[in-house]
Amino acid sequence: MTCEEAEILIHALIDGELDASHAREVEAHVAACTHCTAALAAYRQMSQVIAGAALRYTAPESLRRRVEAALPKATAAAPSRRLVLRGFAMGSAVSALAATGLVAIVLREDDEQRIMSEIVSAHLRSLQAGHLTDVLSTDQHTVKPWFNGRIDVAPPVIDLTAQGFTLIGGRLDYVDARPIGAVVYKRRAHVINLFVAQTANTEHRAARTETLQGYNIRTWSDRGLKFWAISDIGADELAEFSEKFEAATRANKEG
Repeated sequence: MTCEEAEILIHALIDGELDASHAREVEAHVAACTHCTAALAAYRQMSQVIAGAALRYTAPESLRRRVEAALPKATAAAPSRRLVLRGFAMGSAVSALAATGLVAIVLREDDEQRIMSEIVSAHLRSLQAGHLTDVLSTDQHTVKPWFNGRIDVAPPVIDLTAQGFTLIGGRLDYVDARPIGAVVYKRRAHVINLFVAQTANTEHRAARTETLQGYNIRTWSDRGLKFWAISDIGADELAEFSEKFEAATRANKEG
């Protein structure tokens, strides 16, 4: 294990996110490396200071009562969940259609959140020793052909080293119970996983950023492909990454 790999996994070790095998591997490296020993001690001290700083604030019960009192009361113009369900029971076509649309929206949102959670899990798995890349190369002409035959559509692989995002390789991962390509970049010591999957929607959808479990996730889609870029770098830097990736992809297609 290198110091660079250990530095990424030390945070997971402190948070208790590593299994016993990988925890022992990190601890063994730290024990033999003065630099990583100092880093681990500094991170643990920082965690203890934050934990003991009494930063948590509990709002008084009086505030809760004031907020509840200020909320608008339910009116006949705002149908309750019971009324919507009654529409199903009565066989009302209008109510059934409205409720079906509502259920479809809820299910779609739940499905998107589930996939986002799987993206985070796949990112965390990749940070464990030996899981980051299946093909290790900074050459896009080596990484892109590696995907051929392994998944239905090979993801675009763009060299953004000159723009501050170093291509380091790619791997095959699994999200939503299907194989998916992951192109791996680094921003300084931070890993960026770019997951790419085929989608039936061929329209371009503008990028948006969400935060889940402490990680920023930038999502967009274009020409039958959906992209998820995930990292612990700031949202502004991740947005910069996706913008430069999209610009380079368009330039390659136009060229």
